Amino acid sequence: MSRRALVAGNWKLYKNLRESAELASALVKATGTQALPEIAVAPVFTALAKVADVLAGSPIGLAAQDVFWEPQGAFTGEVGPLQLADIGCRYVIVGHSERRQLFGETDEHVGRKVKAVLTHGMAPILCVGETLDEREAGQAEAVVVRQLTAGLQGLDAAEAAKVVVAYEPVWAIGTGKTASPGDAQQMHARVRATVAERFGGGLAEQLRVLYGGSVKPDNAAALMSEPDIDGALVGGASLTLDAFSAIITAAK
Repeated sequence: MSRRALVAGNWKLYKNLRESAELASALVKATGTQALPEIAVAPVFTALAKVADVLAGSPIGLAAQDVFWEPQGAFTGEVGPLQLADIGCRYVIVGHSERRQLFGETDEHVGRKVKAVLTHGMAPILCVGETLDEREAGQAEAVVVRQLTAGLQGLDAAEAAKVVVAYEPVWAIGTGKTASPGDAQQMHARVRATVAERFGGGLAEQLRVLYGGSVKPDNAAALMSEPDIDGALVGGASLTLDAFSAIITAAK
């Protein structure tokens, strides 16, 4: 079954309002009407509305970097799915390792966020991945399966079909280290097999599984040539037009 590749740029805590709009505008101009994979960008919360205006009428989707599971209420400092849907987000990144490690997000939190995103008509990009210690201890697959299972907890098949999974080995994020294409493929296949066990092979074959972790123009093609790698969640390399465009081209 053919799955359309998705390349999503996570801009993390970089770029102010002007810089975000400029990069989004340049990306719209660079992609034009070419036959490309699906593209999404995730600017900081404060730039979402401006970038949404820039992307209007283009095929590039808007994504948020995180979400709280309640749509509204007395939750100072949070942004809920109701607000993200209202601003035009198509995707929401959920469970990124930086959220798990730096801000104490648990598997339960991630599962609640996935459900909230789906409830409000957006698609979660569910991040899973092991640390270096977990990999060296032979626990990599167990950790990824645990995170994936928790993230999909309580979903029915129709909801699960809308989820995008991003495998991001923690030891490769921002370090310059990258899983080999073979290692990445092995974990992507395990993700797909886990989904098949829960929801059936047909749905698992439709599931898009992205790779993230120091994706760059010089390794993108090799990674995305693997049969179970359906695109990339790109961090630092998405912050410049030339590098991000090269990764997009590699995903064709």
